[in-house]
Amino acid sequence: MQINGGIRFCEQGIKSSIRAMHVQSEVLGMINENVVGFDKVGYQRKEPIVSAFTEYIGIHGLSSTIDDQPGRIMVSKNPLDISMANKGYFQIQTPEGVKLTRDGRFKLDKFGNLLDLEDNAVLSDAGMPIKLPVVPDNPEKVVINAKGKISVYDKGSNQLLDAGFLGIVDSNGLAVLNPDVKQGYNEYSNVVLQNEFLAVKPVVRNFEANRQIFIMESNNLQKVIQQLGSVS
Repeated sequence: MQINGGIRFCEQGIKSSIRAMHVQSEVLGMINENVVGFDKVGYQRKEPIVSAFTEYIGIHGLSSTIDDQPGRIMVSKNPLDISMANKGYFQIQTPEGVKLTRDGRFKLDKFGNLLDLEDNAVLSDAGMPIKLPVVPDNPEKVVINAKGKISVYDKGSNQLLDAGFLGIVDSNGLAVLNPDVKQGYNEYSNVVLQNEFLAVKPVVRNFEANRQIFIMESNNLQKVIQQLGSVS
């Protein structure tokens, strides 16, 4: 008995060029998203990842990863604006579950709960919402050290009262021991515009090359159809 096997792959060039243009369009979309996020607090750059099989399976072989390097840290006038000089994420309790973010623009409600800009609770290292033991009349009376320890000045006892630690973790949910917290600072994106603009050029070239191939093949196909029509 003889067993024959093999792999045969035959595809029209038009389909291949269309698929390639689709992939390049998605990559351009990621680069554009990075440029738009340049001035956003807490935004982290997306890096497109093209697999070895993308030329055969199209955008299904395209994915992205997050650049977790710290971004640009700038002074803020709000003492409840918090940033980190090292890698890590704040934990926020949202209706959809716990969310990780680098956006440390926080605020206090009238009960002393520490919230983000969307009124979600900021979690402590124990996984519980942070609530100050006393509600300060001025946010400047809240002190946060480099480890993320939160204290608040109580004018009644003339002392600093502890309110716990910020729940700062890495992308795997493990506690960050040295986040290097900066109080009164905002962290903007880690996007470098020059690098994004340079990354556009080869993508545009690839798109235009596949576009020209598509036009050539489309024209040839039209000629073949016209010739077949004239013969019949």
